[in-house]
Amino acid sequence: MLHSRGMDADRIAHAKAHPPRFLARVEACRAVVSECDGPALADMLNKGAAGVIIDVREVHEFERGHLPGAVHLSKGVLERDIEALVPDVNRRVVLYCGGGFRSAIAGASLRDMGYVDVWSVWGGWRAIRAAGLAD
Repeated sequence: MLHSRGMDADRIAHAKAHPPRFLARVEACRAVVSECDGPALADMLNKGAAGVIIDVREVHEFERGHLPGAVHLSKGVLERDIEALVPDVNRRVVLYCGGGFRSAIAGASLRDMGYVDVWSVWGGWRAIRAAGLAD
């Protein structure tokens, strides 16, 4: 069952368009990954505390627009390539996707690999744009 914590009506409607097992997986992952929204990410950036920001969307999504300074590492190759990008498992890693679902799943995978300071941007690219962090 999808919990609506941090979800407005548009996000709930978007979530209902996804299959139930996928949504259950997202919720399980959200329980083990720290989350921030757009304004909280802006605060991290302003304080220099965002660590490595990774866009886990597909390359065509990244090419249409992304957070300045973000590194692209799609969810499909994240586990394979993360150690080359972030060898220190204690370094903060902030992940985002389009809406927060894929980044939550990716974040849980990084936690399983031993990364300890993993964040997912709830609301993803939409939240980043709404916070004025990107056009």
